[in-house]
Amino acid sequence: MVVSYNLITFAIMMNDNHSGEIHRPGRIEVVCGSMFSGKTEELIRRVKRAVFAKQRVEIFKPSIDTRYSDEEVVSHDRNAIRSTIVDTSASILLLSSDIDVVGIDEAQFLDNGLVDVCNQLANRGVRVIVAGLDMDFKGVPFGPMPALCAIADEVTKVHAICVKCGALAYVSHRLGNEEKRVLLGEKEQYEPLCRECYRKATEKEFPNKP
Repeated sequence: MVVSYNLITFAIMMNDNHSGEIHRPGRIEVVCGSMFSGKTEELIRRVKRAVFAKQRVEIFKPSIDTRYSDEEVVSHDRNAIRSTIVDTSASILLLSSDIDVVGIDEAQFLDNGLVDVCNQLANRGVRVIVAGLDMDFKGVPFGPMPALCAIADEVTKVHAICVKCGALAYVSHRLGNEEKRVLLGEKEQYEPLCRECYRKATEKEFPNKP
């Protein structure tokens, strides 16, 4: 009797999980962290599961992000998935009719209107998955990401590994003297550092900083 009950319970759990993937209600999921932490990889993983569940999916990325491809969302590990390029967050709303799941990569580069767009999509039953940097190279909250984290149903903070000490990375440290906030780059321009290693690095770069 116990065995039968456990088997029935397991079957119900598996069915609930499968149904949850197919019929997930409107919600906002945010995946954030530093560079090289696997944000885009996690976005692609979740989107591919939705595609496998036969959901209608659309992925968007800002037009500024052309590092690997003009037409695909591509992770640092070179995993890729087709995407639609947008200049503004309002375009996402216009292009998301009859869609079950919306993925948005590099959300920090989009305008603050993205917060309202994500709320509108979730309120009409769309599952919204957003990936982006939570801080810029100076450790300052980046674009609409802080507000998106605040309104999200679920926030996943992922971490790279500090290249100096092997601890969990805290921020993307920029190499070189370029001061403009948006500078697309890879390992030649950025390195993930933990809080302590980042503090030491910036003290060396700006010894007279108060």
